[in-house]
This record gives sequence, structure tokens and C-alpha cells, in this order.
Amino acid sequence: MKKIVLKSLIASLCFGASLHSFAQDANYNDTLKLSLDQCISIALSENPSIKVADMEIERMDYSKKEVIGQLLPSISFAGQYSRTLEKQTMYLNMGALTGGSSESKPSGIKMGLDNSYTVGFSASLPLIAPQLWKSLNLSDTQILQSIETARKSRLDLINQIKSAYYTLLLAQDSYLVILDSYENAKVTHDIYSKKHELGAASDYDVLRTSVAVKNVEPELLQAEITVKQAKLQMAILMGIDVAVPFEPTNALADYEKTMYNDVLSINRSIDQNSDLKMLDLQTQTLNDALKIQKMAWYPTLALSANYNWTSMSDGNPFKDLRWSPYSTVGLSLSLPIFQGGQRYYKIKQARIQVDEMKWQRENLERSINMQVDLAIDNINKNVKQIASSAENVKQADKAHEIMEKSFKIGAASYLDLRDSELALTRSRLAYYQSIYNYLIANSDLERLLGNADIERYTTEN
Repeated sequence: MKKIVLKSLIASLCFGASLHSFAQDANYNDTLKLSLDQCISIALSENPSIKVADMEIERMDYSKKEVIGQLLPSISFAGQYSRTLEKQTMYLNMGALTGGSSESKPSGIKMGLDNSYTVGFSASLPLIAPQLWKSLNLSDTQILQSIETARKSRLDLINQIKSAYYTLLLAQDSYLVILDSYENAKVTHDIYSKKHELGAASDYDVLRTSVAVKNVEPELLQAEITVKQAKLQMAILMGIDVAVPFEPTNALADYEKTMYNDVLSINRSIDQNSDLKMLDLQTQTLNDALKIQKMAWYPTLALSANYNWTSMSDGNPFKDLRWSPYSTVGLSLSLPIFQGGQRYYKIKQARIQVDEMKWQRENLERSINMQVDLAIDNINKNVKQIASSAENVKQADKAHEIMEKSFKIGAASYLDLRDSELALTRSRLAYYQSIYNYLIANSDLERLLGNADIERYTTEN
């Protein structure tokens, strides 16, 4: 089903072609337009760590079936052959038996045959097995642990995808800001170059504007590298070929519109926290193990049955075979009485482990609540920072427009213009950085609370 989700998603975006065809076609020039939800859906379907977690659930299910198999009858077939090298000798005192003298040595009689064969079937069935019965509960708990581990893997992957996606958005927006600064520096340099040709600008003015252009070029190059690295990280997390070109459909500024509603709707319940749920399951496992230790005091009863054929002969092992069947049915009762206190101390150890888990849960719950408080406080500060940065961008943009007009009529110097450009660039970068910090904090809180809607990302569109 997951493969169908991925293929239908890519088909709807890319003229009916599957994702695999994009990876195979090196000359494909069209670019995938992927939203955050689509990236997460692809990752949950294709990421190897998710597949491993799902396989672990399947493995634990087989483990439970193995335990159930121990409650069913076990049947085996066995065969045995033995060759007598030296027959056993039996001595009889004939004089003592007849009342005569016992001083003479008794004569010996060789006993047994050369060849001995035994073949047959044996079966056993546990009728009363308290420890085995209780092991089924332990297997159920282990399956639940595997399911929770798989859920935690999905939550971690969703957080990683969101972080990588937001990093890509920040890199792209930062690149556009630096590119705009680079274009402005180039335009100013061209203006001074033309003025220099007309004799209206000095060599110093031309050199100064040229240096300004060169200063921005390394930043622009680093921004391009950052964008490529972010895309590579996204491709690896989604489990797709790095040669597949894609672009995000969102921008950081788009999230400013919904952040206030998101902050007001934050649910700080930690009931779905994966660490807490895993600790509870571990505690349940220890409780089951404690009950299993207690069951060691109970008797066990097993039913056994055998049906065999035997044959014995002298001389050639392949001649004179005479098979004689025999069969038995019986019950085997085992009642533990004393084992040096081993069971008693095992129970004591199991109880201590259960008590330790209670204290660990209390400490973990206190720690998670503290982390939630800090995360929410961080989110609120980031929201205020976004509002402040947005206002700063408006003011810097307006100041730059005024300075640009003043520069055109000669009322402002190039240094004044350049200062306004740098102030606008810094304010824009700070604005995008504040949105990025908010989104990362919000994603981390979602992972901490464990309330990501996994089902929404795995539902086929």
C-alpha cells in the first residue's frame, strides 16, 4: 500500500511517471514541486529506518507465535542402531543352587544379540504450564514495544524532515536576499562605471563599488552550496535518488500567517510522549516477568506418548530382522519444592526492578514537563521576535527606498546607500531566521509531545 501511495503521489505531480522513472532518467529536466506533507509522506514510505522498524514488529509477531507453538503437541521421529562388540557375561553358582560344593568357579553365559534396532514416534503435550501461559502476556507486551518503537521512528523522521525542509526554505530565502543585495551592488557599480566613462566619477568610486560586488560574491556562493546541501539532506531522508530534482512549494513567510492560531491551539498533554509510553511498556514487561517468576512455584503436568518398533539379531545386521512394536502413554508431574532459595531471590530482584521503574517514570515525567514549558516559552519568544523582525523589515525597506531616491538626485552618498542596503539585508535575514527558529521549536515540541498526525501522512491521496 505504501508503494501505491508513493507512485500515485509522483504520478499526480509528474505527468503520470513514477518516482523510480525519475531516478533512472538522468536527462529529465522537469522539477518536482513538493509540499512539506508530501515530503513526509514519501519519507514514511521509502525511508529505510521505517522499513526496519516495521520488520521488527513482524519479527516480534513471529516470536509470539513461537511461544504459542510450545502449547501445542510436539511430535518427533527417532531411530537408533547399536552393534554389540563384546556381549555381557552372566555367572551362575550352580553348586549353591543344587546344595553341592561352591568351591568350583561358576561358568559364564554370554547375554544379548549383536544388532539392536529401535525406531518410533514420540509425542508430548503440556497440560498445566503456568510459566508458559504467562509468557504469552510477555510476548504481547514485547509486540507493543516494537509498535511503539516504530511509532517513535516515524515521529523522529517527521521531525527530521520538517527540520530539513525548514532549513531548505531558510537557505533559499537567504540566497534570494543575498542575490538581491548582489544585484543592487552590481547596478550601483554599473552606474559608477558609466559615470566614470563620462568623467563624472572618480577611479576610487569605481573601485569601491567593484569591491562591494566582490565582497558579496562569496556569500552568494556559500548560499548556493547551502541550498544544495539542504536538498541532498532532504533526498536522503525521503529515501529517493539524489538525482531527482525537486523544489519546495512553500516559503518561510507563508508560515507567519498561521503561527498565531498554531500557538493558541498548542496542547501540552504529554500522554503521547514516546519515551513515557515506552517506559510504561517496559514496566509492564517487568511486571510480566515478575509473574512468570512467581509461576515457578506452581506444579507442571505434561502428557507423553510413545510408539516404537524394536528388532535384534545376530551376525549380519541386514538379515533376520524381526520388528516388534510397543507403545506407552503417561503423565509427568513436576512439583518444585526447594532449589536453594533461587526462585525466592529472583522474585525479590524482579520486584526491585519494578519499583525502580516507578521512580524513573516520575523523574522522566518531571523532566518532560520542564522541557515542554521551556519549548512553549521559546515558541512564544520566537513569535514576538517574528513580529519585531517583520516590523524592522518594513522600516528598513522604507529607509532604503528613501535613501535610493536621495542617491539618484545626488542628495545622498554611496556610503549612505550602501549602509541602507546592508541594513535591509540584515533585517530580512533576521526575519527569515526568526521564522525558522519558530518552526524548529514548534517541530521539536511536536516530537516531544508525540502528537504528530502520522495517519494523515500515510493516507493515500
